[in-house]
Amino acid sequence: MDSNNTLSGQRSPLPPRPVLPDIAAARGRGPADAVEAHWQSLRLAWQWRQAVHQIRSPGRPYPGIVPLLEAAAAQPRLRRLYPFTSHFSLFFSSSTSYPWSVQAGSVEPMVTGRFKVRRHNPSVVTGEVATAEEAVLLVIQLLPINSEPVITAHADKPV
Repeated sequence: MDSNNTLSGQRSPLPPRPVLPDIAAARGRGPADAVEAHWQSLRLAWQWRQAVHQIRSPGRPYPGIVPLLEAAAAQPRLRRLYPFTSHFSLFFSSSTSYPWSVQAGSVEPMVTGRFKVRRHNPSVVTGEVATAEEAVLLVIQLLPINSEPVITAHADKPV
């Protein structure tokens, strides 16, 4: 049976794809707009992926990337950084384009519901916690002490 079918043979409709912010237009307005647009884009895209997963694989766990993004976005120091994900892990960059300038560390939501926090350099696990909020607090502790995160211009544009 197709994973989109219910027991009665009816196809479960997938939610419509979200309308994502125009990242290119946001980049044209400057780094702060690019950061804000990317936060919105990540949250919408991962919410959609989670909804699709729940329809296609009901009962199978899904890593807590959505609550992690929400918890991180609520923190002003992280909200000023450019978020990006790789293999469900959330990273924070002070650059809005590749090559990333990763700040602090990363958070990996696990299917168990827990969160693993890694230091960026060297990449070592600094903690495993039960909630997204706890993980975000650990990442904030890994930020440079005497400096606020700043958003830099694109690598290909002069500052």
